[in-house]
Amino acid sequence: MSDARYQPLPGFRDLAPQEYALRAYLFDAWRKVAYRYGFVEWEAPMVEPTDLYLKKSGGELPTQLFRFKDQGERDVSLRPELTASLGRIVSTRHLDYNKPLKWYEIGPCFRYEKPQKGRQREFVQFNVDILGEAGAGADAELLALAIDSMRVLGFKETDFVVRVSDREVWLRYAQEHGIAEERTQDFLAVIDKLERERPEVSSEKLASFGLTREQITDFIANPPSGVSPRYDEVLEDLQARGLAGYVQLDLSVVRGLAYYTGLVFEIFDKAHSLRAVAGGGRYDKLVSTLTDGSIDLPATGFAMGDAVIAHLIEACPEARALRDVALASHTCDVCLVLAAPEMRQSMLLLASTLRDAGVSVDVPLAWSKMTKQLRHAERCGATYAAIIGTEFPSIELKHMATRESRHMKLEELVCELIPHR
Repeated sequence: MSDARYQPLPGFRDLAPQEYALRAYLFDAWRKVAYRYGFVEWEAPMVEPTDLYLKKSGGELPTQLFRFKDQGERDVSLRPELTASLGRIVSTRHLDYNKPLKWYEIGPCFRYEKPQKGRQREFVQFNVDILGEAGAGADAELLALAIDSMRVLGFKETDFVVRVSDREVWLRYAQEHGIAEERTQDFLAVIDKLERERPEVSSEKLASFGLTREQITDFIANPPSGVSPRYDEVLEDLQARGLAGYVQLDLSVVRGLAYYTGLVFEIFDKAHSLRAVAGGGRYDKLVSTLTDGSIDLPATGFAMGDAVIAHLIEACPEARALRDVALASHTCDVCLVLAAPEMRQSMLLLASTLRDAGVSVDVPLAWSKMTKQLRHAERCGATYAAIIGTEFPSIELKHMATRESRHMKLEELVCELIPHR
């Protein structure tokens, strides 16, 4: 029994090979989609000046920071998200690249939240951003990529929905109802939590703005036609791609970070059994804010976390089956089985020859009975077992799934195994 003192901290995870294989599967799927859309990968430090988040993010994020002073007495934090870091990097390097910038990143983030299903304190995000294009085409391209990130994992239109909103709608609503500009962010925060808070709590908060909860819920349920011209333009773009069925206008989506400025969205499973799988939107003023107005670079982006998507894959039969096929891939192409201990040098020569040819090879590190070596080959998922005995360079090749065996020479073995790399 393991010592509790040496367990992972709450909200952090050990990733043994089986769990890491799932993460690698997600990474591979995300990179494939980003590549198809012509995005390039980037990275930022795990630790940033705390001020980057205190001034630029707003909402609950500053209260969720893993914040500390380093040995140089600098106030720093583990990164809770990547958009602020992206804005910082782009503000100094944007002249080195053609516009628009189409960048993506896959890496860990840290937030001091209450751990629960689909929510960890350390998690990995797939971050995708377009900078330098203010038009609706960038919003549509980003939404299409987000949808395809779900489709490549095996999810169908019946499994998830992209709920799209527009902060500009709520800013107009606030202005029309006499809400002072300095209180607008507080108002948006109430709308953002409308689904998650008890009705009496949100009613009390809205009363401070001279509004009732019924007014807000009615506006969300029955938005005026053409309430968001930007959404209508994006929907037309997605219709041309055959993706319009995945999205719906939902003004209850606001997003908690203060830097969002326009169209925002979140992806949910249709059963609504989990928190948002992904979310993002327009943040046109972030780079300008970071540079005190010297650089104006419109931007839009989203992030998809690994913790929620892993639960959703488990709950969706088709996505789960696709994952299982991918994770069932063998550990190695061939396990070498030593039939006679005096043939070890010949076995090592064979291992080097196969590895030089690009074949994945596992070798016994110490002598054991053949039956034990064959059990090892089966348990580790090898496609083949190659048995080396005193007949070398004649080798017995055993297919582990069919149990069929053939004898062949060394050069024949290499030719046989290369297609199975």
